[in-house]
Amino acid sequence: MHVTRQRRDDSRQGASALVRGRRARIVLASTAALVVAGSAVEAFASTVGFGDQQVGTEYSNGIQVSDNQVVKPIGDRLLTQLGKFMGSTVSADGRYLAATSNDRSISVQVFDLQTYKLIWTVGSAASANQRVSDNTVGQEGPTYSPDGKFLWVPQATGLTRYAVNPDGTLGTATKVDIPAVNGAKALTGKAVFSPDGSKLYAAVNGQNRVVLIDPVAGTISQSWTVGTAPRQLAFVGDKLYVSNEGGRAAQPGETTINSYGTEVPADARLGTATTGTLSVIDTSNPAAQVRSIAVGLHPTAMHAAGKALFVTNTFDDSVSVVDTGSDKVVQTISTQPWKGSDVGYQPNGVTLTPDGHLLVTLGRANAVAVYRYHGDPQEPVNFIGLLPTDYYPTELAYAGGQVVVTNTRGIDARGPLITFKQGPGTTPATGHGTHGTTASLTRFTLPSDEQIAETSATVFAQNGWGDSDTDVKVATGNKQKAVPVPKRIGDPSTIKHVFVLVKENRTYDQVYGDDTRGNGDASLAQFGQTVTPNQHALARQFGLYDNTYDVGTNSAEGHNWLMQGDNPEYTESSAGEYTRSYDTEDDVLGHQRSGFLWTAAQAAGKTARNFGEFMAWENKPAGATWQKYYCATKDVEHGGDPAQLVDPSLRLNVQSPIPSLNAIANHDSPMFDSNIPDIYRHQIWKQEFEKNGPANLNMMWLSSDHTGGAPDARAQVADGDLAVGRIVDEISHSAYWKDSAIFVVEDDSQNGADHVDGHRAPIQVISPYAAHGKVVSTYYSQISMIRTIEQILGAQPLNQKVAAASPMFDAFQSTPDFTPFTALPNQVPLTEGVATAPACGPDTLGQTGAAAQAVNAKVAAETAVPASQKAVAAAWGTWKESQRLSG
Repeated sequence: MHVTRQRRDDSRQGASALVRGRRARIVLASTAALVVAGSAVEAFASTVGFGDQQVGTEYSNGIQVSDNQVVKPIGDRLLTQLGKFMGSTVSADGRYLAATSNDRSISVQVFDLQTYKLIWTVGSAASANQRVSDNTVGQEGPTYSPDGKFLWVPQATGLTRYAVNPDGTLGTATKVDIPAVNGAKALTGKAVFSPDGSKLYAAVNGQNRVVLIDPVAGTISQSWTVGTAPRQLAFVGDKLYVSNEGGRAAQPGETTINSYGTEVPADARLGTATTGTLSVIDTSNPAAQVRSIAVGLHPTAMHAAGKALFVTNTFDDSVSVVDTGSDKVVQTISTQPWKGSDVGYQPNGVTLTPDGHLLVTLGRANAVAVYRYHGDPQEPVNFIGLLPTDYYPTELAYAGGQVVVTNTRGIDARGPLITFKQGPGTTPATGHGTHGTTASLTRFTLPSDEQIAETSATVFAQNGWGDSDTDVKVATGNKQKAVPVPKRIGDPSTIKHVFVLVKENRTYDQVYGDDTRGNGDASLAQFGQTVTPNQHALARQFGLYDNTYDVGTNSAEGHNWLMQGDNPEYTESSAGEYTRSYDTEDDVLGHQRSGFLWTAAQAAGKTARNFGEFMAWENKPAGATWQKYYCATKDVEHGGDPAQLVDPSLRLNVQSPIPSLNAIANHDSPMFDSNIPDIYRHQIWKQEFEKNGPANLNMMWLSSDHTGGAPDARAQVADGDLAVGRIVDEISHSAYWKDSAIFVVEDDSQNGADHVDGHRAPIQVISPYAAHGKVVSTYYSQISMIRTIEQILGAQPLNQKVAAASPMFDAFQSTPDFTPFTALPNQVPLTEGVATAPACGPDTLGQTGAAAQAVNAKVAAETAVPASQKAVAAAWGTWKESQRLSG
């Protein structure tokens, strides 16, 4: 069948082809002038002002990115397509900037700030100027020696020292190992030189200590135990200050949650860390006891100037000012510029200019907050205003009379196109992908205080921050008539039960590219209607969303965006190693202070129930294979005893270290495990649903479309599709349908191509009140969906990102259509690609006799491995077994 590609008209005034569509042209160095906004805040009272803008396209207000922001920074932009920046440092003479990076097989990038060009790369990529095998980089940036002759790069198992050539490029590399301690790797943080330049001190993040290194011999001569997860170091005289992101050690009887083997003091309900500290080491007296200073939550960056030490409390959204004479916090600076929320700005970098301007990067606001510091740590600073940056600023420096900002995510995933291969029955697809990550430097001469104050309006507009009375309006007085999505938090909704079905890794085009109603590219539809008949039928009945985006690059980020409405700085900065944790289900340091979606619902007086999502551990019995879960499910479908689903040979007993999540969990429902079919997950949920009914908020992890399990990719995506269809079928034929809404969302879209942007993903809103039959092209993201769910449940937004997001009002209609949905049978055998047939037999699509044999023969032909490729296939199978694909 010939399918015509549907594209939206992008001829609207203000749209530019700079970064749009299949033939995206990305300018690697451009200039964005200082914008002084007048009525911009009124025009962008919330993210509804982004209209139907597409991610990756440049408009008059900036480039739309995937997390409900546009970026148009002050000053000159230098863009790199070689991955995300993890940290940076500037040489003592201000000439060179070295940044660590991740995601494109390049671990170090060196820039000449005089010519403003990239001059050197290090990594395992074939294009790297200098090839290395270890691409890990720590949470903090590298360190130049005071004489500029060496660059020290923190890595998972120590540091690498590079000689610096006269032209700024790098020479010989020498590894300095820091041995593991009780299985914990070093996960090296920031390294700093002593004031005389003779000694090197390094934060050993994974071992809660600081070590002294001879920078010539590369030997460790001393170690100090500090707080949990040390990040940065700063010298003031002989005193060495250490920022401990995880705070102090736990006390006996205190509630704790794990982070990389350390029990961290925690809030049992919210699942968050409760302390942050600085350690103080007297380097002139190595035997002296290490002292501690209590600061805010998640202290990360530090900057010492005169008698003051400035510390960013990233999860407290504040900066502590420590008087280094008394070693006391004498001032706490708020970095919460918008009154709509006091959570989620993520201050993560700080410096002081020679003329007394204190600059703080607000990572999640894409801004630099500017304050006037008066030279006395105790004298209150004055807030001046905000300056716009690129996507997720993380470091800043003052060099050559200019401010240089290191932006982790540049202009979002607008790097080189990526080809995705999904195996038998699919065609390779090339397009934008979430791992086409970029990063950038932006530099500017600091404007006048008056200009900075005026420019704050631009930052407000770029974030969708409006008047909190409209963005986060709370119901007072008489309640309004019930509607699907109330305009005020706390007003009644016609929807009483919300279901969130979390799937894995697919793009919009990969699933819906063949739906001619939307802005799709059929050539990229690797899992189109034949593989996903239920999702296509649901889109026809309840609405198609062709301009909605997942925010995360990968699953580590994606589940945070869904459960926290944000990806905290801890996870952003851990991407160079992913060793402390990947998903942060079992890592308290990855949890924002305001809690999670379920705690927000509970705080609003609603009930919650969880089926696998964000759970940390499964206790899978030995010998419990995909085939056994499949056969048990099929037997129950045909009238067998449901008790076999939780037979000891299959029962999982999943657990979470977060007490509030563990309390609402169905412990038989699988977490992520691609070797458990989603139709089994459906059956586990169904047994409880039919017995007890739903909670107000119901969360469920459907992980088959991640792929990587026993069946091939098409079969696993088909399995996920069938499970979704059956869940909707069950709900829509129940008494609860009349006041239910089902949200189907991917955690991320990292494993597929899309012609618009790699973050564009399939999403479904299913309800009697859903906008039946419509194509909704409004710009939305996962954040918009979380805001919608919270609005329905009367819950307060978790953070400023969620508070600024406009609910998905046009996804709903006021008049309900109670027509139920009937699930469609799968058209791809669920056992396709399984090496060992299940004992109950292969899936023959309901056929018997000769017709069943024909199905089996077709599968065998389509999945046969050519003789010349069998060795490769065997190697692939061995590798796959070593990956985290099965829980």
